[in-house]
Formats: sequence, structure tokens, C-alpha cells
Amino acid sequence: MSQTLMPVAEARARILADLPAMPSEQVALPDAHGRVLAADVAARVTQPPLAVSAMDGYAVRAEDVANVPVDLKIVGEVPAGGLHEGTIGPGEAVRIFTGAAIPDGADAIVIQEDTARDGDTVTVNEGVAAGRYVRPAGLDFKAGDVLLAAGTVLTARDIGLVAAMNHPWLRVRRRPRVALLATGDEISLPGEELGPTSIVSSNTFALEGLIRAAGGEPVTLGIAPDDKASIRALAEGARSADMLVTTGGASVGEHDLVQDALAEIGLELDFWQIAMRPGKPLMFGRLGDVPMLGFPGNPVSSTVCGVLFLKPALAKMLSTGDTEPVFETATLGVDLGENDRREDYLRATLTRDGDTLVATPFGKQDSSMFSRLATSDCLVVRPPHAPAARAGDPVQFVRLGDGNVRI
Repeated sequence: MSQTLMPVAEARARILADLPAMPSEQVALPDAHGRVLAADVAARVTQPPLAVSAMDGYAVRAEDVANVPVDLKIVGEVPAGGLHEGTIGPGEAVRIFTGAAIPDGADAIVIQEDTARDGDTVTVNEGVAAGRYVRPAGLDFKAGDVLLAAGTVLTARDIGLVAAMNHPWLRVRRRPRVALLATGDEISLPGEELGPTSIVSSNTFALEGLIRAAGGEPVTLGIAPDDKASIRALAEGARSADMLVTTGGASVGEHDLVQDALAEIGLELDFWQIAMRPGKPLMFGRLGDVPMLGFPGNPVSSTVCGVLFLKPALAKMLSTGDTEPVFETATLGVDLGENDRREDYLRATLTRDGDTLVATPFGKQDSSMFSRLATSDCLVVRPPHAPAARAGDPVQFVRLGDGNVRI
């Protein structure tokens, strides 16, 4: 009798259910890029603080230039950031520059290209309506306006806005610390001398990058051999972390010892094995207060599990709201056979055919082929028991990167 496997969506919901939000911490504005706001941010100032000129020219009363040409007496000059003492009266003008405060009595700007100056007199050749080229106070925002909401992942534009709002510090979510523990007698670090059966470790490095891209802080515990005592000893280093992720030792072989080893130091298993490919032998539980994800040792499976489960978990802990993968639709580039009971995530490329987005899975999807994952743009999603599909049919996919941030 075959084992009932948990659906992917249910597994993700179980993982996300009890994950706590990270506490907040205060950071200086130069250190806030990429961080997640822990509280709404309201402007502390009004911008601009008073009405200013949007152009170089002359501040005038619109009624004085209703009929042109007309000569006006120049009674002052205001540089950017300056103020004019006094009030503009009938028949008067003030030379003004972009960003300078509008003098009292003036209600419009005549641009310098529409004037001719002769000493203290300016001839205005084009009339303007009241308000022309005037930036009113608060045009951008007013003191008290909430311009950024909690949960915002701060971009360079956001940082500039916060600075204009007169905030030198921000409250952001602390980065979740994710402890990574790789297992396996055969695993070696890049650059080490390799034996005839050695496999160079890639899981930890890929997951470190994914964690950083998702706003977390990776903490690498090392590589444990296939020995319960070694696994237990290294796993103890995760006690102060916010999450533990293991790779390897999550299957059913006699040397897959992670579940047994961690149970001896308090692991409470929630579930094991889900209906997906690659990544079926996924584990989730708690080691004391620390949520634990056990990923397969296969590098492709491990990284795909990172995209579908670890990335949403970090979003939950950071309160960004991005706790579900974004499923998009494209046209299938090749024929696909019918699917079995597991949900497939096929490595694929994305191209454009005119206005049509085309997702083309690689012909060979062996989960040991990391090079295929590195050159993929997305994962094509095939639901359990999906019927055969033909090239040109609609298909759902999940991107493996966003803009210049690739996962």
C-alpha cells in the first residue's frame, strides 16, 4: 500500500503557520537598503516647506502680465533656497531661480526665455496664469503623511524618500538567522582534495545565497559525517538561530540519520515527505524553539525546496506578506507527457515570441543536474495527475529570479 504524500500547498501552510515575526531593531539610514520596515514611516516635514519656483525667471502677479508685452520693475533677486524681504506690488517683479521661495504678493513665474531685461526693468513677452511654474507647499508630501508601510522591503528610492522625510534612523525587522547543516560522508568543500567518490558541496552555498537574497542571515554549521553523534553535535549550534535547515539524510536509506539523530536531542517532527518532484523527502519540525526544515541532499532538490518553502518562511518571519510563490502563465514550448501523483517543478527557460511568453522545460530533468538549474529562468509547475500537454498550451511557472536578483 503506497504512502499518502502531503500536497505542496498544505506543507507550505503547515510550515508557515507558527513562524514568529522577527523583532525590530534600529538602523541608520545608510544601512537600511534591502531591510524590511517594522513600522509605518510618516513624514516629519512638509516638502516643499513653502511655495517655490519650478523654473528660472521672474516672480510676478499674474494680473500684471495679463496683457503683453509689459514692462515691470525688478525689485529684488532670490537665489535657490533664498527668501525675498517684502511684498511684490503692482508693476513689480523679482528675479528668481529654481527652488527659491515665491515672494509674498507673487502668484506666478514667467520663465526667463519669455522676457528681456534692461537694467532694473524686465519686459514680459508671454503672459502666465496664476499658479504657473509654482510648486505649492506640500506638493510632494505633508508632515504626518504615512508614505511607507510596515513590511516594505526598502529600495534605493525608498531610502531617498525616507531621507527627504527627515528620518536618520529606521525600525526594521531583524534578519532571521538560518543555521545550515550539511550531512554526508561523501561531501567535500570546494577546493579540498577529493577522493574517488567525493561530491563537492553546493547545497550550502546555493542556500546561503537564497537566504541573503530573501533578507536572512545564513549561519553555516559545517558538514557532518553520516554519524549520529556528529550530527547531534553540529546541530546544537542551531539553538540560538531562528531556523535550522539540514541538507541530506532526509530519505529512507540506512545512512540517512538526520531524523533519528535530531530526535535524540528533542526534534518534534511535524511531517515528512510531500507530493512533489524534486524534493519529495522534505522534513519539517521543531528542535526546541527552533523551526527545522530538512531538505534532500540532492542539490537541485535542495534549492527547489529553498525556493518553495524556505523563501516563503523567511517572508513570514520578516512580515513582508510574500509568503506564496507567484504563479504566472506562459505558453508551453514543448510537448509534455501526463503526470503522476506528484507535483512537478520542471527547470525551464523563458523566451518571447512576439507578445507571447514561452516556457520551455529541459528535456532531461534529472535532479542531479545542477547546471540545468543554474541556466533556468523558471520552474514550470505540473499539478498531480496533469494530463499530457502540447506545445502551445498554457502552463504555470514560478520565476527563479526577480530583475537582477537571481535565486
